[in-house]
Amino acid sequence: MKPLSTDQIRQAYLDFFQQKRHTVIPGASLIPENDPTVLFTTAGMHPLVPYLLGEKHPGGRRLCDVQRCIRTQDIDEVGDSSHLTMFEMLGNWSLGGYFKEEAISMSFEFLTKILGIPVKMLAVTCFEGDSDAPRDEESAEIWKKMGILENRIGFLPKAKNWWGPAGKTGPCGPDTEMFYWIGEGEPQGTPATHDREWLEIWNDVFMQYNKKEDGTFEPLKQQNVDTGMGLERVAAVLQGVANVYETDRMKPILDHVLRLSPREHMLGNHEMESGIIRHARIVVDHLKAASFIIGDGIVPSNVDQGYVLRRLIRRAIRSARQLQIEASGTFTPAVADIVIEQYAAAYPLLFARNKTIRDALAHEERQFGRTLSEGLKQFERVAAGASSMIAGVDAFHLYDTYGFPLELTVELAGERRLRVDQEGFASAFEAHQKLSRAGSEKRFAGGLADHSAETTKLHTATHLLNAALRKVLGNHVWQKGSNITAERLRFDFTHESKMTPEQIQQVEDLVNWAIQKDFPVSYHLSTVDGAKEEGAIGVFDDRYGSDVKVYVMGDREITFSKEICGGPHVARTGMLGSFKLQKEESSSAGIRRIKAVVIGGAKEIEVAGEGW
Repeated sequence: MKPLSTDQIRQAYLDFFQQKRHTVIPGASLIPENDPTVLFTTAGMHPLVPYLLGEKHPGGRRLCDVQRCIRTQDIDEVGDSSHLTMFEMLGNWSLGGYFKEEAISMSFEFLTKILGIPVKMLAVTCFEGDSDAPRDEESAEIWKKMGILENRIGFLPKAKNWWGPAGKTGPCGPDTEMFYWIGEGEPQGTPATHDREWLEIWNDVFMQYNKKEDGTFEPLKQQNVDTGMGLERVAAVLQGVANVYETDRMKPILDHVLRLSPREHMLGNHEMESGIIRHARIVVDHLKAASFIIGDGIVPSNVDQGYVLRRLIRRAIRSARQLQIEASGTFTPAVADIVIEQYAAAYPLLFARNKTIRDALAHEERQFGRTLSEGLKQFERVAAGASSMIAGVDAFHLYDTYGFPLELTVELAGERRLRVDQEGFASAFEAHQKLSRAGSEKRFAGGLADHSAETTKLHTATHLLNAALRKVLGNHVWQKGSNITAERLRFDFTHESKMTPEQIQQVEDLVNWAIQKDFPVSYHLSTVDGAKEEGAIGVFDDRYGSDVKVYVMGDREITFSKEICGGPHVARTGMLGSFKLQKEESSSAGIRRIKAVVIGGAKEIEVAGEGW
């Protein structure tokens, strides 16, 4: 019997959970909406945080989807058998509905009955317990009842079998993870005793606690289930291949990259093979990730998501250099063509934005070529001033500023009979990482679950701002992005020219008028088509499911704003206090950006509820 393809596994998952009374919802963009705490969507639960905290989801209490994700914390592991920067996560959720018994039962049924994985090839881990929460014997007993032998159940500490909270406080709880045997011979032990021989494929998180500001844990009022299964890893297991790059959707991309390399003929030489394959895999992973990121609206830059994208493209080009592939402007678009060919059926936006993806990659490839040329000039200056060794800090400067990998600096130095202080490079690199981590910790301190009074007020203010802009500038105005912290809102919108001082004042006055009117704020459920028909605004793309929330700000006589959104929002506009537009500037071609604040208002707010 032919093994299931990646596309078949993806569809089988959705079909299975739909039969289990879950609503299939579309995956979200890789770029989080209204969340300054992370650069990319890192898990399926990320777009669902408001609903995990108690907001009602239009799809009900049982949900499932396929979510494209970006994670860069393990980027140095990319190129091995299982790590990817961009991957697809299959997820199912219970929002205050079923809990451990049903979640584990469905996971076991899907793995063994639908995918046909023999029980003897599976092992699981559970939370071992600590002073905050007890050992999760409940999950272990359920697994035993399902048919998992006791000697295949391991217990691990919080670092391995606990999720959250996303920030300093919020929902969290133990998880149970499922593994497939990839070791030699018959399965033995558990992931707790034979870590390298068991591959994690699925994780069920049980959000049953709330972590408070004082560090203590209390039972959560709404207990949730959040699961995540790595599609590429499961595909590798079912297709009987040794790594995720050999699966049916990724192998054509890998084969294309290898065919471009003059070093392909060395693949029979085991000494050379591992290095060649690793660099080819890095090219595949990074350009696949880059294609999806560009498809979701990001272009290479020196800040935020654009900076990560730029680094991914340049890392791919550096690996291409190790494969002796010429990168002068046509290499990366050619690889992207294969990515799009393989994934457009599941992600039509790739095909729709084909030209945008190709053009962005080609431009970055050519620009990086010029940067490398400048780097070579800098290298010559450094080499000329070195007697026998290039200092580690100089090698790191070449890496950080010009994109030179250490091995390239070592290679060039060797041609000049110079050595490189690699320990000094490592020290400089570690110091740089510590600074980056410190910045990330500061950035992410609020956590995903930051729905404080201030952020809720600012979120509501973006609706008023959007409506005011359309009234002042015209109906060509559409939201193109939003970023909210506890201090301010940032709102990007379509408009060709700089706003005049008079227009800026008109928009600010109009928002404040709506605040002073103290309009009630409520939502109702509708279909996407129904929302369009009633005049609600929103970006009507594949991010929405069949049912949506329409938030209305107004009274019986005046509807000031009607917009599709997930929430949360204040119950009345008067809770916002006053609105101050601080800055209006260009974001990119045809896109303007506004930064604004709300001043005063209610310190304790009510959240908008369901209306008509």
